[in-house]
Amino acid sequence: MNDPSVPGPPAVDPLIALRPWEAPEVTSWGRLPLNAVGRRSGGLPLDGDWRFQLLSAPDAPVGGAWTTAQVPGAWTLQGTSDLPQYTNVAMPFAEFPPHSPAANPTGVYEREVDVPAHWAGRRIVLQVGAAESVLLVHVDGRPAGISKDSHLAAEFDLTALVRPGARATVRLTVVKWSDASHLEDQDQWWHGGITRSVLLYATDPLHLADVTVRAAYSGELRVDCLVRDTGGALPEGWYLTGDLDGQPLAQDAEFDRANAEDERVSDFLGEARLLAGVADVRTWNAETPELYGLTVRLHRRDGTVADTSRHRIGFRDVEVVGRDLLVNGERVFIRGVNRHDFHPLTGRTVSYDDMRADLVLLKRFGFNAVRTAHYPNDPALYDLADELGLYVVDEADIESHDHAHEIADDPRYLNAFVDRVSRMVLRDKNHPSVIVWSLGNESDYGANHDAAAGWLRRHDPTRPLQYEGAAKLGWADPDVASDIACPMYASLEACLAHALSGKQTKPLIQCEYSHAMGNSNGTLADHWAAIEATPGLQGGFIWEFWDHGILQCVSDGRPAGRGGAGLYDNGVAAPGHRWAYGGDFGESIHDGAFIADGVVFPDRTPKPAMYEHREISAPLRIECFRHEGIVLGNHQHFRGLDWLAGEWHLDLADGTTLTAPAVLPNLCPGETAAVPLPFEVPRDGGEAWLTLRVTVAEDQPWAPRGTVVCVPQVRLRGPAVAEVPPVEGRIEVDGEGLLVHPLLTAAPTLSLWRAPTDNDELGGMARRWRSWGLDTLVRKAVSVSEDSGRVTVEAEYAGTTGVVRHRQVLTPVEGGVRVEEEAELPEAFDDVARVGTVFETVAGLDLLDWFGQGPWESYPDRSAGAPVGHHSVPVEELFTPYLRPQESGGRHGVRRFTLSAPDAGGLAVTLDEPRQISVTHYRAEDLASAGHHDELVPRPGCVVHIDAAHRGLGTASCGPDTSPSYLVAPGVHRWSWTLRAL
Repeated sequence: MNDPSVPGPPAVDPLIALRPWEAPEVTSWGRLPLNAVGRRSGGLPLDGDWRFQLLSAPDAPVGGAWTTAQVPGAWTLQGTSDLPQYTNVAMPFAEFPPHSPAANPTGVYEREVDVPAHWAGRRIVLQVGAAESVLLVHVDGRPAGISKDSHLAAEFDLTALVRPGARATVRLTVVKWSDASHLEDQDQWWHGGITRSVLLYATDPLHLADVTVRAAYSGELRVDCLVRDTGGALPEGWYLTGDLDGQPLAQDAEFDRANAEDERVSDFLGEARLLAGVADVRTWNAETPELYGLTVRLHRRDGTVADTSRHRIGFRDVEVVGRDLLVNGERVFIRGVNRHDFHPLTGRTVSYDDMRADLVLLKRFGFNAVRTAHYPNDPALYDLADELGLYVVDEADIESHDHAHEIADDPRYLNAFVDRVSRMVLRDKNHPSVIVWSLGNESDYGANHDAAAGWLRRHDPTRPLQYEGAAKLGWADPDVASDIACPMYASLEACLAHALSGKQTKPLIQCEYSHAMGNSNGTLADHWAAIEATPGLQGGFIWEFWDHGILQCVSDGRPAGRGGAGLYDNGVAAPGHRWAYGGDFGESIHDGAFIADGVVFPDRTPKPAMYEHREISAPLRIECFRHEGIVLGNHQHFRGLDWLAGEWHLDLADGTTLTAPAVLPNLCPGETAAVPLPFEVPRDGGEAWLTLRVTVAEDQPWAPRGTVVCVPQVRLRGPAVAEVPPVEGRIEVDGEGLLVHPLLTAAPTLSLWRAPTDNDELGGMARRWRSWGLDTLVRKAVSVSEDSGRVTVEAEYAGTTGVVRHRQVLTPVEGGVRVEEEAELPEAFDDVARVGTVFETVAGLDLLDWFGQGPWESYPDRSAGAPVGHHSVPVEELFTPYLRPQESGGRHGVRRFTLSAPDAGGLAVTLDEPRQISVTHYRAEDLASAGHHDELVPRPGCVVHIDAAHRGLGTASCGPDTSPSYLVAPGVHRWSWTLRAL
């Protein structure tokens, strides 16, 4: 197995003797520099099953039985005793930097590799795509190198350690905890393993060491190349050629320093430049991501090709001018999201198809930017962002959240900061999608950041850089290492005040805002209305894309792993399984469901908040209705409307819906135009709503023809006032004054409580509500009176600190009963969840039809994405399965609804004005007492809420609460509704 001509393994392993997991000054040993040459063809993939042992510590002896582990993949999801652990801020162990715990899981991966015989005389390189957190490489027992940085590839030159045509044993030892772990304290699951692909490839000894592409908006192209020869001095006469979409590039003879007498050239390094000017260049931006094919060839003196590098490049400029971030000279809104590499079965190992599905979904819902939180993502993501059209803030793998202040200025970590930032830039610099570099996340601010920023500005002056830790010292401070003011979770009021202060010097683009934990993202439309109306405000990145639930087998508490494929659908795990969050794997240190804070569920099913974002980012909008016409506006930055199609819908209150094709005007970005009304609106009949259903006209790379892009809407006529006269009859109530009705199993009573959302719990509201006793109100002091068939019931609902007076008047009307209600809240109840009515129905009423906003879930401060219309949804589909059960399934602005059985029997409710309702099979206490959905037992009937007022959602789990206008205040609340049997 070993090459007899090469000395055997050393008696003492120098990699283990170095103890790199305890040495912050050691970022690598034997590792090659990263570069942007790109993937070479003809490599030998080493993915698949490897022999595997999990040791208790990195210096523990390897022995005993081998099992197998799949590469790429985390061992924490492959049946080992070391399970995933989730923390947000706190490190998962007590040791201070740079120390790591003695109990330190260490994975040993081993396999044989047959080195191709035709690689004789070539340079042979091992590439390990990512390993968490320290990687030690051995070949046939001999050390090859060390690498840290869990989210960038490590490459090692194995030429001297392997023999082409022979078999070699490759051992990859991965140490889970190290000094580097203190720099990777990100808000995500802790794993261990090799999480990206492993590859063995070969090049000529004379090879391209790096390629730097500068493709400007003007069409000017510059390609700078570094050339090395591992055999020694560079041979004479080498040269470069290149072509752009088949057209040859010119070599800049003045810059060719391959054999010149120049201090920048060593015996082992040559530099050369290729130039081109592209007439009528097709420029790149997120709306029209035009790409060109670039090929660079390195030739020997005789003209044969020694190495080739291929790229897809885009011509574009990025700059900060004053307080504007410009792409190709245009101020663009950043409609972004933070994204981790994540999959519910494989953790941080994500396939190309999965990454493409991520970005396709984002494009379909109006996002145009991604922040790679909080590390460089898989390389394929950047290729996809280039192709599909997404702006990328590329973030270095630096977060020292728990020990940020100590590490920011610690000289022992200086090399690591510069190393991580520089390697990210060296890998990703040729991607047009990357418009901003980020120095990391939540690591305070110190000299180590400034050192990394200095290297970055010198190497790549073509892009701005940002860092929230620097920007938070002063949004307008010109001396900090951030060209963009990029706070996180700043209030809208603070952002507006800064933009209007006259002191703003930089673009304000929040790196995190609108925390998407559970039922959240309230006031998103309010934020964007202010952003679009205020110079100096330019957008931000929602936290975050994913709910990081790991599919778990309930019976044994272990991750389902790759065997769980197909065991979830529409955000719901199959019976016997659930979405696990912090603490579900027995961790003593964890941060619970804070990992479930995305705009999609773990299976990529969109949450209702996605529809809100789709509408507020709509490229085509109805600006207003005037003079019997509709004014349309193009809200894109670079693109016309020719890629869109439309269809008009007119929804009338009587249940009528009319449709007609829409002819969209030819509008340039920013232009508006009036178009005639497509229908003659009837003179009477109550409310009339006009909706433009906008779809993709022809197939796009991210959407087939017919995909809905947005559904802007305008009200043409308000509601008609219709009085329902009383009739003679008798209202039946029980001895407590509660309505008795054959379709109800629980009579209508007052409700002030909702199952707390994550925002309610973490924002402190739920604690106040419980302290007031709103979850356990006691109905007492009931008085009942009757006058001419009308029943008046007065009662008190007592909490622990206050009393609510409730009055209910029941009047017989044709076919049913009108319920008029009044509730007086004491001043102490200055912010309650809701004021309204709750009742329960008999079983079998399983279909909800309504006229109001929908069809998806909506709330008072998250309703812009739910158009008014006629909607019909089965009751079981109204409920939204947020990972931790909580208030969900609400529909805002409902005018009337029916609950019906398959035989068309059921009940109908008409509301006095548009109200918030919810219909599910769960009481609030059912949801509030459950930690996961497998603990819920649906009730046979429907639990119906009709709210006179419902509190907004906000984002207080990590960020601002809802706006004061969406709070439910004390005082008198009045509402009425009519109940009829179908």
